[in-house]
Amino acid sequence: MNAKGVSWVGIKTAEFVKMRAFFAHVVGLEVVDESEDFVTFRYPNGDQVEIFGPMAGNTPEQFASNQVVTSILVEDINQATSELMAAGVELLGGLHAGTNGYAWQHFRAPDGKVLELVCDPAHP
Repeated sequence: MNAKGVSWVGIKTAEFVKMRAFFAHVVGLEVVDESEDFVTFRYPNGDQVEIFGPMAGNTPEQFASNQVVTSILVEDINQATSELMAAGVELLGGLHAGTNGYAWQHFRAPDGKVLELVCDPAHP
């Protein structure tokens, strides 16, 4: 296997409207597909995030038992953290620094799930 990154993240949520607004307006992702209680967002590199609300048809069975934690890759983690705070998003703990410029910040999404910002200079 030659894994190259994360290309898709699916999030099942009871707070569809809030999560859709968060990814569209706070994260700033482009909507590429949308139907009742379902939306697909695309990052500039082609990665996708799909939000599934309670009424989304044909919900994948993996949501029956799995929860999702995903990272949002950002270029400037300090700026992105400031934007989250300005949007009223709850930060969880402080900014963590790894090696070679890698850093992460956990936060609570509008539906209560924990997500994280990541700055990874090694990511293409």
